[in-house]
Amino acid sequence: MSIRVSIIFILFFAPTILPAQIPYSQQRDAIDLLRKILHFKKPRKSDSTSLKEGGRVVTILPTPGYAPQSNFFLQLIANAAIRNTNANVSVLNLVATYTQNKQSILQYTTSYFSKNNKYYFSTDWRFMDYPQPTYGLGMYTSLDNAIDMNFRYLKLYQTLMRSVSKNLYVGIGYQYDYHWKTQSFMNGDEIDRISDYTLGVSGKSVSSGPTLALLYDSRTNSLSATQGLYTNMVFKQSLKSLGSNTNYPSLLIDARKYFNLSGNTNHILALWSYNFFTRGTVPYLDMPSTGWDTNVNTGRGFIQGRFRGKNLMYFETEYRFAITRNQFLGGVLFSNLQTVSEITTKKFEKVIPAVGAGLRIRVNKFSRANLAIDYGIGGDGSRNIYFNFGEVF
Repeated sequence: MSIRVSIIFILFFAPTILPAQIPYSQQRDAIDLLRKILHFKKPRKSDSTSLKEGGRVVTILPTPGYAPQSNFFLQLIANAAIRNTNANVSVLNLVATYTQNKQSILQYTTSYFSKNNKYYFSTDWRFMDYPQPTYGLGMYTSLDNAIDMNFRYLKLYQTLMRSVSKNLYVGIGYQYDYHWKTQSFMNGDEIDRISDYTLGVSGKSVSSGPTLALLYDSRTNSLSATQGLYTNMVFKQSLKSLGSNTNYPSLLIDARKYFNLSGNTNHILALWSYNFFTRGTVPYLDMPSTGWDTNVNTGRGFIQGRFRGKNLMYFETEYRFAITRNQFLGGVLFSNLQTVSEITTKKFEKVIPAVGAGLRIRVNKFSRANLAIDYGIGGDGSRNIYFNFGEVF
């Protein structure tokens, strides 16, 4: 790095005393830093163009990173934050990823509020060509007994909801999970199944069915919430008549609460409860599992897929704080607990914790989009680093 660029970095980070919230004109983000390095003289749009009604902010960002399930990866992220008239901020993400482990992922997600918050649209579409280890079922598995697995995955989730009261929505949807070209290997030899119970570790599996959803969301920005409550309940009935391997029900309960501790956005306490329950015979790869939530964020401290069972319960707490006065750098401290039910007893018998800390780099000050870098330590001896675009929850 040249001396000139080094001086720019020093000046950029200079205001490090932590006061109350400051206006956008005094905040700094990655775009401001890039403009300073490249000597862009044309003024950036003023605060009035931030995410007020009718405003939108688009960010396109190539992001290198690392995750325990993929090793090093490169992502191209296209993010749009939109605020319709008298509505919450809507977020649209398109992400293309290629990893050191030769995993390919293309994902499109939306959290969209129409004018006056009358309708809410939720989308999660993704294609994955995804070699990944699996560790079996229950909480008594070991990192030393990993089973190598390859599969391709097509996920198509769509929900349409209507407002029935302030911040409260009800609606219907459809969810389709298709795994194919699934192969499992133990000690280099291909196997058909891990045990008599597990399904979907070879060949293909399908879970397909309609959903009923209930959503309460009083956050004003789902990309980086600073206050409010989010509760999402989704009931799904997988049906053979729609292509599923078996008929089975599932229930997802996702709840998040945010507390503004200082009257500004410099100190936030965030709580997250994620619970997924199933009944009947469920394909192995469709069972609840660590890190297989929509944004692949549950279980910091553990590798994705570390624990798997028919039912999962998860709780996380995170303290978020500003490091620099201009909001460019922030930090988090977090801890979580997780458990899955045992196949034989159907009970939650063991809970495993994790703790960690992270750095936040402000990518766009108007949408509050951050690049998140976290390091977590799991109770089973796991130690991993994680990269994420936006807050983890």
